[in-house]
Amino acid sequence: MEMIKKITVATIFSLLLISLLFAAPASAAVGGENLKVTIVETNPYPAKIGEYLTLTVQVENIGGNKADNVDIEIVPQYPFSLDSEANAIKNIGVLNPGRTATKEFYLFVDKNAQKGVRSIDIRTKTGKNSPWSEKSFDIRIGTETFNSKGTVELKEFVSDPEFFMPGDRGTVTVTLKNTASNPTVTIGGSDFDTNARIQAAVLRPLSEGIIVLDAPYGDMGLLGPGDSIKLTFNVKVAEDAPEGTHNFELAIEGNSFDYNSRKNIPLKVDSSNIRVIPSKELKLTNGESTIEFDVANTHPNEFSSVSIKPEAEGITFYPVEYFIGPMNPDELFTIEFNAVANDSWSASKEGEINMSLTANYNNGINRHVNTVGDLRFANTSEIAESNSKTILTGGLIIISIPAAFIFYRRRKQ
Repeated sequence: MEMIKKITVATIFSLLLISLLFAAPASAAVGGENLKVTIVETNPYPAKIGEYLTLTVQVENIGGNKADNVDIEIVPQYPFSLDSEANAIKNIGVLNPGRTATKEFYLFVDKNAQKGVRSIDIRTKTGKNSPWSEKSFDIRIGTETFNSKGTVELKEFVSDPEFFMPGDRGTVTVTLKNTASNPTVTIGGSDFDTNARIQAAVLRPLSEGIIVLDAPYGDMGLLGPGDSIKLTFNVKVAEDAPEGTHNFELAIEGNSFDYNSRKNIPLKVDSSNIRVIPSKELKLTNGESTIEFDVANTHPNEFSSVSIKPEAEGITFYPVEYFIGPMNPDELFTIEFNAVANDSWSASKEGEINMSLTANYNNGINRHVNTVGDLRFANTSEIAESNSKTILTGGLIIISIPAAFIFYRRRKQ
């Protein structure tokens, strides 16, 4: 019997130990970080045979948790090699949700490399004891030469939103067009087709605080004479980006080196927002009032889904939130709220009430909030005023009766 008890206790203890060992990794994996890796710039692009290449790698934390210690490792394969093996791993450190970081790696392209597309592996991990996550990327080497004589040009570009606010995400869409008008052209007695090839297109930021979230386009195919194509790049403006005009460089690789082009594309950043201004005296009388505000869009863009929400301790507002909807630049909108004091407030209580107004609105796909605080409106009572008027009127009556009596007596005499 004693032996059975010992075996039972040992078995239970073993099962508990095994369950703890298997449970620990599972609980540690819950809510893990999620890193997105992008090669945002290859310089030069395409890579040149027998020369060094600068690779700019961007890591974004798209998860919900903070990454405590992010590492990036580049694993080159022939024909690429690192300038130094010591530079294979670079540390970013802490990366909060929604934040991005970039690191540069320097690679050498072997002098015997062939033109074409080659792959390279990039690994990331979120902590010292975390596993590596690996992703493969294609890098173009050399420029193919085609006999076609069509020329790719930048026809137009559109940014959405047109004016970014600090912290905004959006898109830059470029339209590329083959400017040839005829299917063939004769040069030096030889006939050539006028098709245009887009071998690669890359958007590079030229200003601090402007980030391109997409890898370069490659092998976009043929454009016939007069044909066009639209390429969209996702971009982001940092929270601390200064106001003003920032620039991208659009680098296009065409039929051959002679048909490559570079174009500047501006991006405008403006932090002006929704302003809310009281349009008449803020006053609560006998615990009730109608208050009025002017709402102005001071931003160069149209805002959408604009709403204003008032708040004050002990006061209930109707409507609770005023929905305006879209607002054009420089548009002014007047809104009203009915303010009613709660039971905790006395109608005869004198003093000032602190109030704030919160404006919610969209700039493109980005939701913004700004608050106007330190608004004060008086809480007054009409009861005290009416009593004083009654007393004053009574006093005038009492005083006027003797005066009339004296006047009457004088006239009679």
